Amino acid sequence: MAKPWLEELKFELYGLAIITLALLGMASLFTPAAGTVGHFLARGLTVTAGSGRYLLPVVLFFFGIKVMRERKVNGITPRAWGLVILLISTLTFLHLFIPPDQFFRAAWQGQGGGLVGAAFSYLLYLCFGVAGSYILLAFLTITGIVLLTGQSLARFLGITDQAVRSTAQRLGKRLTDFFFEEVEEAGTRKQTSPPALPEKKDNLPLPQPDALAGETETQEESTKNRRQQKERRKQNAREQDGMELMETEVAPCALADGRPYRLPPTGLLAKPRPRDNSILEREIAEKKQILEETLASFNIQARVTQVSVGPAITRYEIQPPAGIKVSRIVGLADDIALAMAAPGVRIEAPIPGKAAVGIEVPNREIATVQLRELLESREFMESPSRLTVVLGRDIAGAPVIADLGKMPHLLVAGATGSGKSVCINTLIASILFKATPDEVKFLMIDPKMVELTTYNGIPHLVSPVVTDAKKAAGVLRWAVKEMERRYELFARTGVRDIKRYNDLFRTAGENPATDAAPPPDETATATTTQPEGPLPFVVIIIDELADLMMVAPADVEDSICRLAQMARAAGLHLVVATQRPSVDVITGLIKANIPSRISFAVSSQMDSRTILDMGGAEKLLGKGDMLFFPVGAPKPMRVQGAYLSDEEVENLTSFLREQAQPVYDQRVMEEPPVEEEEARVEEEDELLPQAVKILIENGNASISMLQRRLHIGYARAARLIDIMERRGIVGKFEGSKPRAILMTMEQYQQMFGRTG
Repeated sequence: MAKPWLEELKFELYGLAIITLALLGMASLFTPAAGTVGHFLARGLTVTAGSGRYLLPVVLFFFGIKVMRERKVNGITPRAWGLVILLISTLTFLHLFIPPDQFFRAAWQGQGGGLVGAAFSYLLYLCFGVAGSYILLAFLTITGIVLLTGQSLARFLGITDQAVRSTAQRLGKRLTDFFFEEVEEAGTRKQTSPPALPEKKDNLPLPQPDALAGETETQEESTKNRRQQKERRKQNAREQDGMELMETEVAPCALADGRPYRLPPTGLLAKPRPRDNSILEREIAEKKQILEETLASFNIQARVTQVSVGPAITRYEIQPPAGIKVSRIVGLADDIALAMAAPGVRIEAPIPGKAAVGIEVPNREIATVQLRELLESREFMESPSRLTVVLGRDIAGAPVIADLGKMPHLLVAGATGSGKSVCINTLIASILFKATPDEVKFLMIDPKMVELTTYNGIPHLVSPVVTDAKKAAGVLRWAVKEMERRYELFARTGVRDIKRYNDLFRTAGENPATDAAPPPDETATATTTQPEGPLPFVVIIIDELADLMMVAPADVEDSICRLAQMARAAGLHLVVATQRPSVDVITGLIKANIPSRISFAVSSQMDSRTILDMGGAEKLLGKGDMLFFPVGAPKPMRVQGAYLSDEEVENLTSFLREQAQPVYDQRVMEEPPVEEEEARVEEEDELLPQAVKILIENGNASISMLQRRLHIGYARAARLIDIMERRGIVGKFEGSKPRAILMTMEQYQQMFGRTG
C-alpha cells in the first residue's frame, strides 16, 4: 500500500522543485538581491534567451503545476512540441532584426533571442535568406499554435469565415431595412403634403371633407404600421444577438393577440462545463489493470476488450475464456468492488448483442449532464415527435432520447434524493422546448405541493396544478371522460387515432365532425362530440402516487388502469412517479398496464423487483443514475440523467408566462354532485344489496367478512362499506370498535326488496 503513496509524493516533489526553480529565475531577473545563484541564473537566462528570457520561467512554472496535478510525466506530447516550436520561433524572430554579422555578439550581450535565437537565425539566413526566413518562421509559428491548442486551422478559418459572413449579412440587412424605411417615410411625407391647387375650373368637383379625412387617416395608419414593424424587427434582432435560439424557431401557433408563439431558446439554460479527460484516462488505465489482476487471482484469465466511458460510470467489457461460467464472474462483484475501492459494482452478464461481460465501475468524479447540451443534440433536433423527451447519456456518453408517444406511459420510481424530481422536470422541459400550447397540454397532480407548482401559469396547462389529493381522483375521472369523448369523435369521423384525426382536420380546413353523419341521439351527444379544432396531446404528470393511493386507492387505480389501457390512441399519456415503490402503491394492475419504467436508486432488491421485475436498482449511485426499461427492450439501459436546476426551470416558466396566459378547462376541477357521485358508484357495484344483507344478518360491519363471503378484493369491499356509510346503513369508523349497523331487516326489505 506504500508504493502508490510514494509515487504520488514523488511527482508532487518534482513539481514543487520545478516551481521553485521558476520562481528563483523570475526573481533573479527582476531584482539584484537574489544572491550568487540568482546572478548566475539571470546571466544564463539572458544569454540563452535574450529578450525572451522572461518566457522561460513562466513556462517552467506552469510545467511544474502540470506535474503536480497529473502526478505523472507523459514525455514529449504534441502540445509540448507545439510549445517548443512556438518558443524557438519567437526567439528566432526577435533575433532576425539584428545584422547577420553581429548575431552571436548580440547574443552574448543578452539582445534579440539570445544564443538560441542566434543559432537558428544563422541557419535560416544561410539557407533561405531574409525573406525565406520570415516565411519559414510564419509556417513554424502556425504549426506551433495548432499543436499547442489542438485546433484545426481549417476549422478555425471556417468559423472565422462564418462569423464574418454572418456579421456582414446582419449589417447589410439592417442597412437595407434602414434605407428602404427612410425612402418609404420620405414617400409618405411627400404623399401627405398638401396637394397643389389646380387652376380655377368651374367644372371640377371639389373633394368632400369626409373623403379627405378618411384618406389622411389611412395614410397615418400605414405610417404607424411601418413604424411598428420597424420596432418589431429591431426587437427581434436584439433577441437573436443576445440569445441562442434552437433554430430561431417561430412555431405555427398564434396567440390570442395575434402574435406568433416562439419556442423557448436554449440560451435560457446553463452551458455545459468542459470535462478534464486527462485524469479520467489515468484512472481507466489503473482500474483496467486492477480488474485483470483481480480476475486472475480467482483463476479467470480474462482481458478487457473495450472500455466505454460515461458521465458517472465506466463499463469494462471483458471476454472470458472458454470453459468459464458467466455466473462465476457475476459472483465476484463484491471482490471487484473491494479491489477497486468502489462503492459498488454492477455486472451485466452478458451484454445484449455482444459476446462479453460488462463490469460497470463508478467514476471518482461524476460529470454533470446539462440538459442544454442534449436539447442541442442532433437526435433531439431531428426528432419529429412533439412528445420527444430527453433522459440523459448512456454508458458510452451518447444522448438517450425517447418518444413518450411510443412508450406510451411511463412509471418513475426511486428513493428520496435519487434524482426522480429532476427527471420529471427534464421530461416536462423537453416537451416545452419542442411543442406549442396548441400541440401539447399538461395536467399536473402534485400532492407534495412543492415540485410542480413552479409551472403554474404557463400556457400549456389544462388546469392549475392540482395539489389536493382528494381532488386528484376527480381530475383523473375527467381524463377518462376526455378519452371517451375523443373516441366518440374518432368514431364519427372514421379515424383510428389522434394523428389521423388531426391530419383530417388540417386537410379539410374545417371541423370534420360536421361532415359525418350525426348519431341517432343527436341531442344527447352534441355537447360532447363537437370539437373546437385539432386535438392536443395531453400529458398527465402524477408526482407522488403513494399519496393518492392513501386517499382514494380504488378510484385512482381504476382511472389509471383505464387510461393506461386505452388512452394512447386518444393522445393521453401518463407519467406516474413515486418514491415508495411497494406493492400496495404500484399494484399489479398498474404495473401491468404501464410497460415503460425508470428506476432510480432504491433501498432494497425487493423494491427494484417491484419496479423492473429484476434486481439492479439497489446498486445505483443516486444523483441521477437510473435504469431505463423501455417497452420492448430485453434489458434495462443504464443512464446518467440530465440535470435541470431550479433557476433554469424558473427561467423557462418566466419566458412562457410572458408570451401568453393559460386557458383553463373549467370542467377539470368541477366536482360532480353528491347524488350523482353516489349513484355512479352504487350503479357500478351490483353486490351492494347482497353485502348489506350479510352485514345485517351477522350484526357487525367488517371489510374482511365481505371479502370472505362475497369472494372479492379489499378495494371493492372497502368501497361497499363507504357506500353504506354515506347512505346511513352503517356507522362511522371508530378506531378499534366495530361499525354499528343502523338498518334493520324491515328497512332493508323496503329499500332493496325489489333486488333482494
